[in-house]
Amino acid sequence: MSRNILPADTYMVVNKTIITEVDKKIITTLYQPIIGSVATSLYFTLVEDIPRNEIMSNNETHHHIMSTMQISLENFVIAREKLEAVGLLKTYVKEDDNVNSYVYILFSPMSINDFFNHPILNIVLYNNVGKKEYDKIVGCFKMPRIVLKDYNDITCNFNTVFSSVNGNSFNQVDNIIEKTSSDINLDSIVDFNMLISSIPKSMVNEKCFNDEIKELINKLAYIYKINDYNMQMLVRNSLNEKGFIDKNELRKNARNYYQFENGGSLPTLVYSKQPEYLKKPSGDSSNRAKIIYTFENMSPYDYLKSKYKNGEPSSRELKIIEELMVDYKMKPGVVNVLISHVLNINDQKFTKSYVDTIAAQWSRLNIETVEDAMRIAIKEHNKFKKTLENKTNKKVTSIKDEKLPSWFDKDLDTKEMSVEEQKEIEDMLKEFN
Repeated sequence: MSRNILPADTYMVVNKTIITEVDKKIITTLYQPIIGSVATSLYFTLVEDIPRNEIMSNNETHHHIMSTMQISLENFVIAREKLEAVGLLKTYVKEDDNVNSYVYILFSPMSINDFFNHPILNIVLYNNVGKKEYDKIVGCFKMPRIVLKDYNDITCNFNTVFSSVNGNSFNQVDNIIEKTSSDINLDSIVDFNMLISSIPKSMVNEKCFNDEIKELINKLAYIYKINDYNMQMLVRNSLNEKGFIDKNELRKNARNYYQFENGGSLPTLVYSKQPEYLKKPSGDSSNRAKIIYTFENMSPYDYLKSKYKNGEPSSRELKIIEELMVDYKMKPGVVNVLISHVLNINDQKFTKSYVDTIAAQWSRLNIETVEDAMRIAIKEHNKFKKTLENKTNKKVTSIKDEKLPSWFDKDLDTKEMSVEEQKEIEDMLKEFN
């Protein structure tokens, strides 16, 4: 453990990245509401310590930065730790009897897309500024939407413009500076020594608490705000007959605990909506575009709830949705398409076996947009229908005549919706008008 920092202790700043004007806007707009103005000012002060076109600064004392920023050493440490917590700074120290030497390594902020899809930073920003200000911030980073439907892509390829020439063999150049960001790190939320020792050895297998299980326990403790005592009770209740932790059971127990402690409320993810950068450009007024808009602008919770006349999604269904977004890392709009697809191919039943099979495939295909999800759903349905038709060598009435969602129609852009279909879409769009 390092002794307390002193004004005479020296530091050197190392620029690990390329910091652009866009990065500076990201820090002031997205990070500052989380880390505060002092930490933001400290980041830019450390950047300015590095001479132009250089990678490292000269050695300075902490008295220099205290004078420059007009802050106490205590406030400097608080600000520095905030930068470390959000991944903008890493700190190293070499201790000495007289003067300690510090190295501060600077990183770029996350990209706009990564930030707004980060399970922690995005939620903290929302909670810190409130919905109105959050929506305003999101608006600052929205790309203008250009409809290219009637345009042709005439962009040239490299080999069309440049000819191949003989040259020397390629030599790879190492250690060149590049844009680098760092994700946030979580300390161990759980005291595993206490947790493991509190459970009788006769109940657990000696290989039970491997790194994967510890990571899961730590993650659940953070997400659901579970203390050590309650976590060890949840772990005990999740052990199987062989002394191993059933991960699904542990997730369920943690989720039930969270709901009990929070009046039945659920984690934020099921209420999130499709990220702006993955939405379809506006300007298209076709029926298909209206359906895509609905999928993109409803949370999975609201979309599933819209399928009930006068009821709420069950806790089992919401658990499945949460697992889609956490385990399969599926985007909210894609989850909505999956919900619609499963309900229509499975007699309006949201069954986990159907969901997992489709989710695994879509995850492997890296499906992120609503349009791609609709496209693969239609493709797989047609493939399934064709397989059955080939097997029986005749049309399969049950497949041909089944009631499919309107977005399965290839001619949806020109086809008129039925009154019922139009009303359903209009009802789902009301809250966004």
